[in-house]
Amino acid sequence: QVQLVESGGGLVQAGGSLRLSCAASARTFSTYAMGWFRQAPGKEREIVASVSWSAYTTYYPDSVKGRFTISRDNAKNTLYLQMNSLKPEDTAVYYCAASKSRATNIQAIDYWGKGTLVTVSS
Repeated sequence: QVQLVESGGGLVQAGGSLRLSCAASARTFSTYAMGWFRQAPGKEREIVASVSWSAYTTYYPDSVKGRFTISRDNAKNTLYLQMNSLKPEDTAVYYCAASKSRATNIQAIDYWGKGTLVTVSS
């Protein structure tokens, strides 16, 4: 099993910033497409960002575009999510995810982290 461990979650004021990190155990980290997902109470898990194995391509839904930035350091087997201008509706458990394919839709995910809670106060 590839282990993914998130860190960096916590309580932040609206308008503030937070950086999440995901440490991966596999040496093949660089071959995976990676993504960040979130799930709020009573809602479905949704993608918030993804990045290709090469880090040359990224994806963001409209809800976070311009505020969130995904990046990866393949040499350190680490994925990051920089979150700026946070809003109360960003409150959720955030999950790191890895895909062996190029796709990062939920069905394509092979490995999940256990999540880290982000709470944005108003």
